[in-house]
Amino acid sequence: MSNELTRRALLAMSAVLAAGASLPSLGAVQTAEGHMRNMMEVPPNAPKVAMLIYPKMVALDLIGPMSVFKILRCDVQLVWKEKIAVSTDVGIPFTATQTFDECPQDVNVLFVPGGLMGTIECMNDPVVCSFLADRGSRAKWVTSVCTGSLALGAAGLLKGYDATSHWAVADLLPLMGARHVSRRVVRDRNRMTGGGVTAGIDFGLMIAAELKGEEEARRVQLILEYNPQPPFKNGSPEQAGAERVEKMRQRRGYMDAIARNAAEAAGKRINAVSS
Repeated sequence: MSNELTRRALLAMSAVLAAGASLPSLGAVQTAEGHMRNMMEVPPNAPKVAMLIYPKMVALDLIGPMSVFKILRCDVQLVWKEKIAVSTDVGIPFTATQTFDECPQDVNVLFVPGGLMGTIECMNDPVVCSFLADRGSRAKWVTSVCTGSLALGAAGLLKGYDATSHWAVADLLPLMGARHVSRRVVRDRNRMTGGGVTAGIDFGLMIAAELKGEEEARRVQLILEYNPQPPFKNGSPEQAGAERVEKMRQRRGYMDAIARNAAEAAGKRINAVSS
């Protein structure tokens, strides 16, 4: 029995050695590990990015820009009232890495994703609006994608600024003092707002150019292989046509009405004057 065990051990060792001959050297493995570690480390002077997360948000609104910020090796923090998991439209939760109190007073980028029902709750939440107003008053860039701009508006951060939002609710922006401009990404001074959901990558690349220069933004675009070729010309109200848009508005009626109420209440609270 002992001889049999020895034979098996020798065979196993031979197999390991044979496999090892085709593996990278230990030095190469250490180099690869060091390379990956270096890619994940945040440089000391990295731009600070505070990304609001909240229950009922749209995950893709966050993931698109976050992917860009991560490739740029920014100091990215997900911020909410508590370090708890918040729900998203696709059922994948996100957990905050910082609370409102832990978030630095001064950040390079303050970002708010969308998700209409969750956005409405943020618009009506004085704690969220107070946090956004405070950090936004000093942030180098105040930004959003999709309905996130409604939360910025409710915090008084878009008064007198050009801005955009998801097409279905973009007309609510003037109720909070903003000027709605119908573009995929709108920049006005240090405000940069993106349209609905997929505009997050366009926004991300534009803000990347501002943070690190055009060549770095181009590098990120190539890494992401961002070269959209949609199968249908249906990604905007103009392309979809009046009939499809009307059907969509009918299905959204309840949500959009609540959003209007929230925008009107916010406009009164911040003494907004439509532009």
